[in-house]
Amino acid sequence: MFLNCHSYHSLRYGTLSIDDLISQALAFGIKELVLTDINTVTGIYEFKKKCEENNIRPIVGVEVRQGSEFYYITIAKDFKGLSEVNSMLTSYNCDGAILPLQPELSDNFIIYSLGNFPKNLRDNEFIGVREDELNFLIRPELKKLIPKMVILCPVTFSTKKEYNLHRILRAIDNNVLLSKLPEKEVCAKSEYFRSPRSISEIYRHYPEIIDTTQKLLAQCSFEFEFSTPRNRKHYTGTKSDDLTLLTRLAYAGLERRYGRHHQQAKQRIEKELKVIDELNFSGYFLITWDIIRYSNSMGFMHVGRGSGANSIVAYCLGITDICPIELDLYFERFLNLNRKSPPDFDIDWSWQERDIILDYIFNRYGKEYVAFCGTNVEFKYRSIIREVGKAFGLPKEELDELSKYPERVFSDDIVKQVQKYGRLLEKFPNQRSMHSCGIIISEEPLTNFTALELPPKGFPIVQWDMHVAEEVGFEKFDILSQRGLGTINDTVRLLEEKRGIRVNIKDTTISKDEAKCNEFLSQGRTIGCFYIESPAMRGLLRRLKCDNYKVLIAASSIIRPGVAQSGMMREYIFRHNNPDKFEYFHPVFEKQLGETYGIMVYQEDVIKIALHYGGVSAADGDILRRAMSGKGRSLSALQKVKDDFFASCRQQGHPEELSKEIYRQIESFAGYSFCKAHSASYAVESYQSLYLKVYYPLEFMVSAINNMGGFYRTEVYVHEARMSGGVILNPCVNKSEYETTIYGEEIYLGLMLLEKVEAKLAQLIPKERKANGEYRSMEDFIKRVPIGIETLQTLIFIGAFRFSGVPKNELLLKARILLGDFKPEKRFHTLFEEPIKEYKFPELKRNVFEDAFDEIEILSFPVSCTPFDLLQTKYRGTVMAKDLTVHHKNEVKMLAYLISRKHVPTKRGTMFFGTWIDVEGNYFDTAHFPDCLEKYPFQGGGCYLLLGIVEVDFHFPTITITKMAKMPFIADPRYSHDEEKKYEAQQRIKEDVSMTFRAPYPQQHEIGLPRKRVL
Repeated sequence: MFLNCHSYHSLRYGTLSIDDLISQALAFGIKELVLTDINTVTGIYEFKKKCEENNIRPIVGVEVRQGSEFYYITIAKDFKGLSEVNSMLTSYNCDGAILPLQPELSDNFIIYSLGNFPKNLRDNEFIGVREDELNFLIRPELKKLIPKMVILCPVTFSTKKEYNLHRILRAIDNNVLLSKLPEKEVCAKSEYFRSPRSISEIYRHYPEIIDTTQKLLAQCSFEFEFSTPRNRKHYTGTKSDDLTLLTRLAYAGLERRYGRHHQQAKQRIEKELKVIDELNFSGYFLITWDIIRYSNSMGFMHVGRGSGANSIVAYCLGITDICPIELDLYFERFLNLNRKSPPDFDIDWSWQERDIILDYIFNRYGKEYVAFCGTNVEFKYRSIIREVGKAFGLPKEELDELSKYPERVFSDDIVKQVQKYGRLLEKFPNQRSMHSCGIIISEEPLTNFTALELPPKGFPIVQWDMHVAEEVGFEKFDILSQRGLGTINDTVRLLEEKRGIRVNIKDTTISKDEAKCNEFLSQGRTIGCFYIESPAMRGLLRRLKCDNYKVLIAASSIIRPGVAQSGMMREYIFRHNNPDKFEYFHPVFEKQLGETYGIMVYQEDVIKIALHYGGVSAADGDILRRAMSGKGRSLSALQKVKDDFFASCRQQGHPEELSKEIYRQIESFAGYSFCKAHSASYAVESYQSLYLKVYYPLEFMVSAINNMGGFYRTEVYVHEARMSGGVILNPCVNKSEYETTIYGEEIYLGLMLLEKVEAKLAQLIPKERKANGEYRSMEDFIKRVPIGIETLQTLIFIGAFRFSGVPKNELLLKARILLGDFKPEKRFHTLFEEPIKEYKFPELKRNVFEDAFDEIEILSFPVSCTPFDLLQTKYRGTVMAKDLTVHHKNEVKMLAYLISRKHVPTKRGTMFFGTWIDVEGNYFDTAHFPDCLEKYPFQGGGCYLLLGIVEVDFHFPTITITKMAKMPFIADPRYSHDEEKKYEAQQRIKEDVSMTFRAPYPQQHEIGLPRKRVL
C-alpha cells in the first residue's frame, strides 16, 4: 500500500533512516515496502538487505522532482527498470538534460499525481490518489480513470516532532524563516505509516483502486546478488589472456628487481600468481599496472602503499617500490583464498598531477564505467545549530553565542527549540559529495546500479559511499594526491633547471640507509620531509636515535595514535634503548618479532603470532586480524576466531595462561595497528625527501614553500632555507616568479605569497617580463601591467621595485600622482605617451625596522630581520636549545619564538605541547600542563620568555613550563604618532595550532606488557 516512502536520503526532506522505516513497517505488520527517495537511489541496497532480514519484500523506485516541483514516481518492475531511471537521472545530473514530463520507462510503473497527469496514459502509467482526494473522484472526467488509479500514501515522518523537523529541513533547504516557508514546500500532515487495514478502510468505496495497487506491487521485484564481483573483470578480454600477460610482466619485473637466479623471489611469484588466478584478480592487477605504466610514460612519480605492497607481483610490476622479501611481508595480509572481494591498491601522486591520471582513467576505461565513490556529508551539531537558528529567526549575535557554547542551558524557549531540533538532525545526511580518492571501474555501465551525479570537481560520482560499494561488489582504486610528492618532484625539476643536476630519485638505493641522511634522521632534522616533520615525529626519531630504514618503518607505525594509545609506542622506545633490560616472554616472539623487540608493531605481526604460536594458517590469521579491526567489528565473528585460536593453542600444547596473555596483547593492538607495507611505503618517501633536504637543502625548501603543504606555515620553511645558507629576499617584479624561485643562494619569495595581489595578476607580472623584457622602472611597470593603486602599494611596501633605487616613500607619492583614483580597466593608454613631469620630492627618512613591519603586515612574518630583532628587550635567555640535554632536571630560562602548539587530552585536562626556535634558530619543545596554562596561557604568535624544568626522555629534551610571558615588540615606527596602531602588527604574527581528540596515552604502569619470560 505504501508506494512512496522517503528516507532521510531524500536530502533536507525525509526524516527517517532506513532502520526507522523498516522498524515502523514491522510495527504495523507491513509485508512489502517501496522506497522512493527524491531523485536518488542512495539507500536502496541497505533497504533491500534490511527488509529481507525482517521478512519484508523490498521494492524500489525514485520520486522524480524538478527542484521542489513533483513530477512523478517511478517504481522499478525489476532490476533492469532501475537502470532506466538511473540513466534518466544521470543525463539530468551530469549532462544538463531536461527531465521528461512523461518518460519512456518501459520497465517501470509511473505514478502521477491526481492534479497533474498526462492526457494519454500508457499501460505502465497510473494516477496516485491521496486519501484527501477521494472526494474528487465523483467528477465524471476522473471517474472513468479509476481503473488507472492506485493508492498514494506517502511516508516522510513518523511523529509530530518529526513533522516539525521536516519543516525545519525544508526551511534550511530554501534558506527561509519557518514562518515564511511556502506551504507547497512542505509534505502533507498525513505522510506517516498506518496499518494496511486502516488504509483499506479509507479506500473501501473504491475496491478497484485497492486491487490495482496490489496487482502493481505484485509485478515488482528487486533481485540483486550482493556477493557477485562488479569490478571490470578483464584487462585483455579473457581470464586466460590476463593471466598470461600478468605472468609475463611479473617475470620481466622479477629479472629487473632481483636478477635471473633469485629462487626465493621466483617461488613467491609462483605462489602469488596461483592465488591471484584462483580469485580472478588478474584483471585488477593489470588495470593498476596500466595506470602506473601511463604515469611512468608521463614522467610522474607515484607511491604505491597500503597492504598492496605485501605483494611481490605488485613490486615486480612497479606498482609499489617495497620489497616484501626484504621486509618479510605476508602476501596473505593483502590477498588470500578466504577473501572474496578484490583488495585495494592505494596509490599516491603529486597533487599537481593527479587530475591528469584521473583523466586517463576516465578516458581509457570509459565514462560510463568509471566514477568516484560518493560520500554523505552529515549535519554537524555546531553548524546545524546555526542553520536551525536561522530558520527560527535568531539574530547573528545569538547564533554566535549558541554555536560557541552549544551545550549551555539557555532559558529562552526558542533557543531550547533550536537546541532540541539541532540534536535530532545530528548525523543526518546533508549533501552528497565526492570521496577523496576512491574510484570504481565497472564491468557493466554504472547506471545499471546507480544514478551518477556531477559535483563541482567535474568527475562523476555514484550515489552511495565506499561501504555500500563494497557490499554491492565494487572495490575501489584509491587514486590519492599529496604535497610531499609535489615537493620531491619540484626539487628534482629545480635541480635540473637551475644547476643541471639530474637526480634519479626513483632509485631508492640512493636514499635508503645513506650515512648523512641517517645522521639527520637521528637528530630529528627533518622539517619539510614527508611524514617525519611534525614535532611528535621528530621527538620520536630523537628518542629512538633512529639511524636506519627499518627503525624508521617501525617509527612510522608506532606514531599512529591507536598504536601509541595501546602502550606499544612507549614500550618500543624503552626496549629499543634498553635491549638488555627485558626478556622475550616466549621464543616465538623472539624469533618472529625480534626486529621489534617482541612487540607487535604492525598488523602483519598479528598474523605471525597466530601462525607461529597459535598454529593457525596465515589466511586464518588475517581473518583474526580483520575480526578485531575497528571497522565493522562483529562480536559473533570475534568470538568464533577467539574460540578457534584457543582451541589451536591447546592442540599446540601451550599453557592456557600464556595463551590468554598473548590473546590479550593481540586484542589490545590488532584494531589499531598499521600495515607494515604501508609504513614501509611512507618510510621510502620520507627518505627520498630527506635525501634531497640533506644534499640540496635550498632547492628542497624552495619546493616545500611552493607546494604550500606540510605541517608548518610558510614562515617555518623560509626559516629552514635561511638556516641552510639561503639568502631570503622579498618579492621583486624583475626577479620573482609566481612561485618562490632560486638563483644560486638567493631565494626570491614568490608573488603568490602576497595575499593582497590577485593570482591572475601575480602570474601576469613574470609573464609580461619574459615576453617584453625587464621592467625599467615603476612607471614602466604601470604602463605594461594593469594594476590598481592598492595592489601597487602592496608591491611598493614589500619592496618589489627596489631595483629602481627609489625609496619606498617616493615611490608611494609617485604612484598616487600617476594613478590617483584610476581603476586599471578605465586607465587611458595615452596616460604615459607624454613625458612625465618631474617632481622634486622631499627627502623622507625611514626607520631601519619599517621594512620588517611592512613584511609582517603583508606576509605575516619578517624577512629583513628576525622576530628577536624587533623585541623591546635585549635579553636572549641563559640556555640555548643545543645545550638542553645537559640540563636534565634543571630549571632553565629561555627566550624563544613560537612555531606551533598542539592540544592534547590528559586525565587532568587539556595540555599543550609547544615547538619553538631560539635566537640561534634551533628548535626545542615544551610541555604545558593544565594548571600552568590557567596562570600562563598562550597569547598568540610571537616571542615568549619561558621558565621551566628540563626533562630528558631517551635523548630528547622537553621543558616542562612553570611560567611563561609574551614579550612585546618595539612600537611600529610607521605609526609612531598613532597609539592604537603602534602594536597592531605584532598581532599578525602567526603560530601553527593542531588539535587531537584521542584518549590520553597510558602511563608506564598501565601498559602491562611483561618484560620477563613466561614459562
